[in-house]
Amino acid sequence: MSSQNPSSSQRPKIGLVLGGGGAKGAAEIGVLKVLEAEGIAVDYIVGTSIGSILGGLYSIGYRADDLERLFCSQSWIELFTDETFKGGSIEQLLDSVVTVDDVVSFDSLPIPFRCVTVDVKEMETFVIDRGSLSLAMRASMAIPGLFKAVKWEGRTLVDGGLLNNLPVDVARQMGADIIIAVDLQQNKHETRDFSLKEEFGIGGILDWLISRPDWKIYNENRADAEIYINPELDYDMLDFNEKEIVEMIAIGKAAAEEQLDKIRMLKNAD
Repeated sequence: MSSQNPSSSQRPKIGLVLGGGGAKGAAEIGVLKVLEAEGIAVDYIVGTSIGSILGGLYSIGYRADDLERLFCSQSWIELFTDETFKGGSIEQLLDSVVTVDDVVSFDSLPIPFRCVTVDVKEMETFVIDRGSLSLAMRASMAIPGLFKAVKWEGRTLVDGGLLNNLPVDVARQMGADIIIAVDLQQNKHETRDFSLKEEFGIGGILDWLISRPDWKIYNENRADAEIYINPELDYDMLDFNEKEIVEMIAIGKAAAEEQLDKIRMLKNAD
């Protein structure tokens, strides 16, 4: 799958948005398999949490089969356990698989990329667009209560899913005309106002992270995607064993295939 079509300057720009959800990110690999099979050229990628891992690697040249092998070859539970109690394990993994050094701008990658995090000091979304790709991805999945926050140019960064688990708006800001959004979230909520500071309790933070992102922006982003893919995943965010990963990849692939008519229209868009 090429990152650019020969006529890319004359066609609408396509943005791919990969949401967060831990092990359920395997379904996003299934979606990538369909896009590759259909020859869809992606112009921009934006990721949150596990979506930032997959999106970041995809932006530098990894393909769906590469990501599947990576998912299936790692002992993720041990990795997460070591990260929680010792620190550094996931960062070491990312350093080993990221094939580029620090870059001035993520726009210079084979596919321009953005990594969504949250600055916990300011309680606001912070989008990383340059620097260390591996550290940016690590920051985007720094789940509060499990992983250490990442220090970045005076900021303290944690998992982007706290505030923007489906960052369609970021892809729009990059210049995407048409957006394919892969949403791993299963529980949907009506929009209401709330204070993150009031609800940022350690006891329920992991459940809040997965099931309660900022509902207003989440619902707006869902509605704004031209192609919205929401695989039905009755799995836990830590279901990282190979059998479940393979099942989730298949579910993601099937969910994307349900949108084939819209996906195939992208090749004729002008």
